Amino acid sequence: MSGQIELANAPSDAISAVRFAPQSPNRLLVASWDRNVYLYDTKQGENGSLLRKVEHRAPVLDLCFGDDDATAFTAGLDWDVNRINLETGEKTVISSHEAGVKSIVYSAQHHLLVSASWDSTLHVHILNNGNVAHAPATVPLPSKPFSISLTPTKLVVAMASRQIFIYDLASLKMLTSQSAPSQESGNSSILEIQPWQQRESSLKFMTRAVCCMPNDQGYALSSIEGRVGVEWFDPSTESQARKYAFKCHRQADEGVDVVYPVNALAFHPVHQGTFVSGGGDGFVVLWDGVTKRRIRQYQAYPSSVSSVSWSSDGRYLAVGISPGFEDGKEVISEGQVKLYIRELADGEAKGKSAK
Repeated sequence: MSGQIELANAPSDAISAVRFAPQSPNRLLVASWDRNVYLYDTKQGENGSLLRKVEHRAPVLDLCFGDDDATAFTAGLDWDVNRINLETGEKTVISSHEAGVKSIVYSAQHHLLVSASWDSTLHVHILNNGNVAHAPATVPLPSKPFSISLTPTKLVVAMASRQIFIYDLASLKMLTSQSAPSQESGNSSILEIQPWQQRESSLKFMTRAVCCMPNDQGYALSSIEGRVGVEWFDPSTESQARKYAFKCHRQADEGVDVVYPVNALAFHPVHQGTFVSGGGDGFVVLWDGVTKRRIRQYQAYPSSVSSVSWSSDGRYLAVGISPGFEDGKEVISEGQVKLYIRELADGEAKGKSAK
């Protein structure tokens, strides 16, 4: 049976990111505009349990886990990239950008931590047993990055002006290790690396989110204008002919199509091709990316869906909701920010084409 709980002790301001731990399907990290990072045990008690809260100097925009469930990395409007020991709550600054840091991802395969800032740069850190081996390399970008995502071999960077850069992680690591100064020097080297591929987004409006397929084949991206595109890395004509885009997260209101931004995307870790989208209309929708069909749409949440995350076993879906200001009101009232954990029934996320 599928079911859903609302987690207790939700943040007091908008949720910017929710992330399940890489090993435990019951550990959830949440970043918020209230300047805190929250760690929950989603199975403890009837409505989960808040295990730890770590305060930052400014709103936290993104976070990720490291090699295990005890290490996290955060980024936000304090311009810093932080490492957090989730056992002790200790927070350490490992690099600083020159503007807010929008996104952060960690590649366990390559031990690379990558942060993307509105200063139009990436910081690439090589980690050794969870520690920073040396000062980060700085990769200049042509535009402001809006979202980044990883596969086992690729890094996808979605930027302003509908630009998409795809980097090869092995090359990125090799060049970073060759160019980076020691951590003690405190200097960051400039890494002029050409992306493996440069593309223009298949969507006509500003990119809101990008999410890579776990099978290393491609990615999905979403826009502020109620559309999702699915693309493949393979540059062959045959493969590129497979890419497509579709309308979603639109609601009819007195005969008028009201369009909402698609804020969040997440591919299922088990069922290849299945992904979930979360929109400003408060809906979470499961899609079969292979057959291009909707699997199911869940009952509307009270406000805009800001972030979604699958547990490592694909059994649980975390949904963070916050007012998206679609109604023009820019004040968040008490109780409007909520966290939900949905437990999926067997086969609920299986695509139409799956055996």
